[in-house]
Amino acid sequence: MASEKMNVIEVLGVSKRYGDVAAVDGISLSVAQGEMFGLIGPNGAGKSTLFKLLLGLIAPDSGEIRVHDVLIDGRDFRTVRRRIGYLPESFVTYDNLTGLEVLRLFADLKQVPRSSCAALLERVGLADAATRRVNGYSKGMRQRLGFAQVLLGKPDLIFLDEPTNGLDPQGIHDFYEILRQVQADGATIIVTSHILAEIQERVDRLVILQNGRVAAQGTLAQLRTQRVMPSVIHVTLPPDQEAWIQTALARITGVEVMMSGNLARISCMPAQKLAVLEQLFALKGKLQDIAIHEPSLEDLFLGYGGSHVAAR
Repeated sequence: MASEKMNVIEVLGVSKRYGDVAAVDGISLSVAQGEMFGLIGPNGAGKSTLFKLLLGLIAPDSGEIRVHDVLIDGRDFRTVRRRIGYLPESFVTYDNLTGLEVLRLFADLKQVPRSSCAALLERVGLADAATRRVNGYSKGMRQRLGFAQVLLGKPDLIFLDEPTNGLDPQGIHDFYEILRQVQADGATIIVTSHILAEIQERVDRLVILQNGRVAAQGTLAQLRTQRVMPSVIHVTLPPDQEAWIQTALARITGVEVMMSGNLARISCMPAQKLAVLEQLFALKGKLQDIAIHEPSLEDLFLGYGGSHVAAR
């Protein structure tokens, strides 16, 4: 039997206060080696504070954080930090430099060879803009440049704060393709995003923060089990066949059916879903189309009381 992967990050009972505000309030979580781990929550939930704590930029008031089994406030964390890549929500750099010059500057700061810079710019789609000044870059190009500096030195732990800001759909697709390649090479990735539809099928596990605390954590499937929410089935009927749906589902308690012309929206709990589908399939030629909508990450997030997030 294969052994379980070790935890790269261990957070145990961590709290951080700013005056009367508990930005992080007794959080415990772990991230396994090679995971892509999502961190979501509404504005003010504590995501930015937790990021700073994990990076060792600020110290917790109580609790313990270990990264690669090293305390973030210990003497050995300086060595661990060299293995970390970080992209802040707003990547700011020197506008009077070219993209290649910016990356070479970061290479010097990270003490990695400058020879890797040109290849990284090509990897993130900036090869043609390498010798252009950054003040002529679009927001998406700046974000790609920021991503390139994250990859310098092949870090094995990567923190990404709203990493796809300014990227178009193709750019988002390319970004996650590169990220999967980096993950396949063994890197552990922590990503936060307000665009829940963007990350729900990409992260391996995630945590939902509310008011500085963990509201839920696990895989998407586990979250669906923890927070039981209705499935929604959309059915298209031939004209003048609407009554068949009401009759077919009348014997299943707790099922809600809403009609709009020849379109039916059926809401049922997961335990009832198979019984509903059996009745619908028994109608055979009386259905034109059927689609099943399971609770999305956005649905689950809102079910835990979240707000101020977007679907795309």
